[in-house]
Amino acid sequence: MRSYIKFADRLSVSMGKAFSWCIVILMGGTCYEVFMAYALNAPTLWNFDFSLQMYGAIFMMAGAYTLCTEAHVRGDVIYRLFSQRTQAWIDVVLYFIFFFPGVIALAFYGYEYAALAWKIKETSWNSPAQIQIYMAKSLIPLSGTLLTLQGIGEVFRCIICIQTGSWPERGTERDAEETEKVLMRTSQEGNKEDVI
Repeated sequence: MRSYIKFADRLSVSMGKAFSWCIVILMGGTCYEVFMAYALNAPTLWNFDFSLQMYGAIFMMAGAYTLCTEAHVRGDVIYRLFSQRTQAWIDVVLYFIFFFPGVIALAFYGYEYAALAWKIKETSWNSPAQIQIYMAKSLIPLSGTLLTLQGIGEVFRCIICIQTGSWPERGTERDAEETEKVLMRTSQEGNKEDVI
């Protein structure tokens, strides 16, 4: 189980970081459009759809990374008061009731949706540039698959926690971490230095 967790975490983090570069491309496209529209008075036809596809790529492909790094917004007012073993049981139940049906449907039906788009070489119907969108639609089943793989890793984490009574350490970097955790860790490190 632990080796699968490491595999899923590495895959999710690497895909999330790779697709995070879409932000740079999106910013470049936006700056280019602003320059063309306001400096040269020659706005482009394709930039709006291009920006939409870049934003969609970021949104779709960040899901598994966000799940892996525990960066999703949680309303854990009551949840955090439970023991870690109880938290793991709650998570396992909720993964099977809500998470897996949704992401498996996303992967399965997203594949059919993307396959049809590839078959007809679909272009954007609301754009005068008729930009191709079938490649962007391929990210839907890919996103669902990555979320499913990461979800399996999260269930394995829950099983380990149920068996041991504590959550296994996450091997992921601390790019996305709750402010409360960062402040607590910084405070603890500061206290250790004061003792030394």
